[in-house]
Amino acid sequence: MAFDRHKKIKRSRQIVKVFANHGFGTLMDRLGILKFLNIDKQSREYSDGEISKLSIGARLRLSFEELGPTFIKLGQIMSTRPDLLPHDIIHELEKLQDAVAPFPMTEVREVIEFELGDKLENIFKEFKEEPIAAASIGQVHRAILLSGKDVVVKVQRPNIEKNIELDLGLLKDLAKFVDNRTRLGKLYSFSKMAEEFETTLTNELNFRLEGENAETFKVNFMDDDNVIVPNISWIHTTNRVLTMEEIKGISLKNFEALEQAGFDKTVIARNLATSILYQILRDGFFHGDPHPGNIMVLENNTIAFLDLGMIGQLNPHMKNQFLKMLMGITLKDSKLIVQAIVELDAMSERINMKKLEKDIDRLRDQVLSVPLSQIKIGEVFNEVFDLAFSYNIMIPGEFTMLAKSLITLEGLVEKLDPDLNVLEIAEPIAGKLVFTLISPEKIGKEILGGVMDFGNLIRKFPTVLLSFFDKLEHDDFIMQFKLKDADRYVQKLDRAFSRISISIVLLSLSIVIAGIIVGLGLADIEGTEIITVIITTLRGSLVLAGILIVALIISIFRSKRL
Repeated sequence: MAFDRHKKIKRSRQIVKVFANHGFGTLMDRLGILKFLNIDKQSREYSDGEISKLSIGARLRLSFEELGPTFIKLGQIMSTRPDLLPHDIIHELEKLQDAVAPFPMTEVREVIEFELGDKLENIFKEFKEEPIAAASIGQVHRAILLSGKDVVVKVQRPNIEKNIELDLGLLKDLAKFVDNRTRLGKLYSFSKMAEEFETTLTNELNFRLEGENAETFKVNFMDDDNVIVPNISWIHTTNRVLTMEEIKGISLKNFEALEQAGFDKTVIARNLATSILYQILRDGFFHGDPHPGNIMVLENNTIAFLDLGMIGQLNPHMKNQFLKMLMGITLKDSKLIVQAIVELDAMSERINMKKLEKDIDRLRDQVLSVPLSQIKIGEVFNEVFDLAFSYNIMIPGEFTMLAKSLITLEGLVEKLDPDLNVLEIAEPIAGKLVFTLISPEKIGKEILGGVMDFGNLIRKFPTVLLSFFDKLEHDDFIMQFKLKDADRYVQKLDRAFSRISISIVLLSLSIVIAGIIVGLGLADIEGTEIITVIITTLRGSLVLAGILIVALIISIFRSKRL
């Protein structure tokens, strides 16, 4: 434990020093992070002149790059959260490069032989020592299996899990600190975001999950000849080693090579947009990082998706709400967009719905006033999410990742064919999927489900009814009703009954006194005598009224204390 604590303190000091060198020392001191991490205030901001001239986003990006894999991945995920960060910082974080120096072949061999339980020569007929790509989590080598099949092998960096585990622990501690000490933390739960980030990064460290993602994609697009995913060699795959067939094509980032090879960029753009829209709208299982380096083009303008470690998933409810938002954008209908936001159950507190609708109307007039062919769907979603954020509505992380994927897609489509619009491709797909929601088959399944639920209700009703009567018979049934703000209403009723009680007492005494005076007036008594009697009666009545009122007030106060 002491050793772990020593490592945490050492890493904390390193993190603080890096951020201080990039101009964030004073900020951390003001937030109390230095004190929270038990770091001396000497770790102050001491950036040089060149660094101080850079923007906040650029300095943040450089800090993440220097701090290594965990922070690089954190920055990449943060770049998908325009609901939390300004666009200028998002733009800088999008530049984060995951490319680092490769680790030596001796370590590659060590990892493969440990994971696959055999000598490298007994596993591969040929293994290229020079990696074709090196990233913060692993690197990729070309190889040939003993069967003669060309493959690529992704190998995880040695000890990367321990380093990431340490950084994740520090990030979670920091998130708890921010949640407990700041207003934004209480509102947006950074601890929950840290947990989501931990899940995402842990999944990326498990190469088996990436292989399973590839298999899911393959099933989803088994009837589509325009999309392929590499086959996984499962006997050569573990949590730290992933072996898949080599896809031989041209990377989408190499536009010159695509043109020289004679590919039709308009068809490529349409195939790419259609496949990603089907991933989102039909499957609810989409590529979370579809940048050009992760996409290849093969013969017949076929699209191949690579690097499936970062995946976005939408459950059926989320998928339907996204579809509703998309239809609201297509039809320029603000109410559909608002309904979708509300039905996401993302509101932590009550909001002014009419004001939100007016703001959505204003946004519609600003952003959706252009022709449909010119609307940038990803940017529209970002604007909607920014507006929701201003109302303290927490949009699910899956939606912000989805918006980022759409923005990346639109950027690629615009480069391939400036005249092609993603929303125009999305409209017929969305319309077709909306029809499936109200198709006879779908309605039939829902009716069947309702009939089965009704059957269960009928079957269980006699048993429940007998149990209810049994409880009544044995005085074992208590029915409770709870009124919202009941205490406040009880206090109001107490005050009202107190006033009524005093009024009734005074009215009763008044009636009695009036009756006495009238009776005395009718009696056969002389003038001076009757005045004396009346005065005596009034005095006695007033004394009696005072005693009754005091007694009533004492009784009221006693009942309140009880």
